[in-house]
Amino acid sequence: MRRRDVLTLAVLGAAAGCTGSRKKRIAVIPKSTSHLFWLTCQAGAMAAGEEFGVEILWNGPPAETEYSRQIQILDSMIAQRVDGIALAATERKALIAPVERAVKAGIPITVFDSGLDSDIYTSFVATNNFEAGQLAARKLAELVGGKGEIAILLHAPGSVSTMDRESGFKDVMSKEFPGVRIVAEQFGMSDRAKSRAATENFLAANPRLSGMFASAEPGSIGAALAIKARGAAGRVKFVAFDSSDVMIEDLKAGVMQAFVVQDPFFMAHEAVKTLVDKLNGKTPPKRVDLTARVITAPDLDKPDVQKLLNPDVKKYVSRG
Repeated sequence: MRRRDVLTLAVLGAAAGCTGSRKKRIAVIPKSTSHLFWLTCQAGAMAAGEEFGVEILWNGPPAETEYSRQIQILDSMIAQRVDGIALAATERKALIAPVERAVKAGIPITVFDSGLDSDIYTSFVATNNFEAGQLAARKLAELVGGKGEIAILLHAPGSVSTMDRESGFKDVMSKEFPGVRIVAEQFGMSDRAKSRAATENFLAANPRLSGMFASAEPGSIGAALAIKARGAAGRVKFVAFDSSDVMIEDLKAGVMQAFVVQDPFFMAHEAVKTLVDKLNGKTPPKRVDLTARVITAPDLDKPDVQKLLNPDVKKYVSRG
């Protein structure tokens, strides 16, 4: 055999070997790359990548309201021909067309955290957010003694996860606690400053306000700032959603009386797992519902709560 033929065969063999041994690439696209919730999701996805031997490509818009940027990122991942995509949809309708493009290109998609007005995806992995909102409502009703005026700090239009929480909250209040009246609602737009301003409006316009619910982390933090600034801590019973170090301190200080938490680490881990199963020829469940939990100050010392609230994010994610 001629030397040139030997070299050609060697190159072709090496290329085939590289193709055969290449790690599968799974893109994980969150609603945003800010806030502790999404950093914890990133850690869970990275942990799954290590466990299942796949490469995780993490990329998302800076803010949860940047729908067009998330669509650009999704289209970029489709163009790169990644092997699978896990997506937390920023908007229930706007992301349908790009998801359809991915499926048409033969790329399986798992939607996590927040859904679409479509079931074209492989799996949907999320907290049962309607139920989580119901938990929040029952806790707040207990705190205000089953009567009084309350306000809701909404998250952002089109966000399925938070809209479901808000719907669950209102459903319980209307059916189970007729003595509780919702007197104000406003969107915080996933922004702490806007959420603080909205809460300032609630407190100024409703001097008899006895309770409040915020449906996501940025709104919860912004609302707590307003409650502290107005000297309303303890007087206005506050049930928040999600958790962070500052929210834990606010819970200890009595600014918040409770928050409802998810398990974002496990959620993102399971989203990646469904895609790995699909790529390995298995049939993952169409829907994976996760349960939320109400946390109060006395719960903070419990070992299982400590583990839930303090996942090892630094092990998997560098914040620069």
